[in-house]
Amino acid sequence: MSRPVTLFTGQWADLPISELAAKAGRWGFDGLELACWGDHFNVREALTDPTYVKRRRALLDEHELGVWAISNHLTGQAVCDVPIDHRHRDVLPGHVWGDGDPEGVRARAAAEMADTARAADQHVHDRPLNPLSY
Repeated sequence: MSRPVTLFTGQWADLPISELAAKAGRWGFDGLELACWGDHFNVREALTDPTYVKRRRALLDEHELGVWAISNHLTGQAVCDVPIDHRHRDVLPGHVWGDGDPEGVRARAAAEMADTARAADQHVHDRPLNPLSY
């Protein structure tokens, strides 16, 4: 079986995920790699709203799209970046940036990355991944 051809949604974060999913389905993609910005994937909602992941899955199913990756690399950069400065403020969620104190930003970014893994785990356990051979 061939590998799935997916589209990373980050460079399309100005489009609502519903619009992008419809386009990606029409364009023939097998799935999306969901970015954790724009309205594409919200880590906090995934962990606090029991219907969030199911709604994201349903949207992708509607367009015959899978998801094999969730990307939160902008926040991940703040875990070890030196220095943490004003440039990070524009790419980090407000709750990660907080007061901008570098050590606080790093700690909140690390916690957000752990939460991202927990949110991704919900996608895996909500429904098994497509059984492809890699």
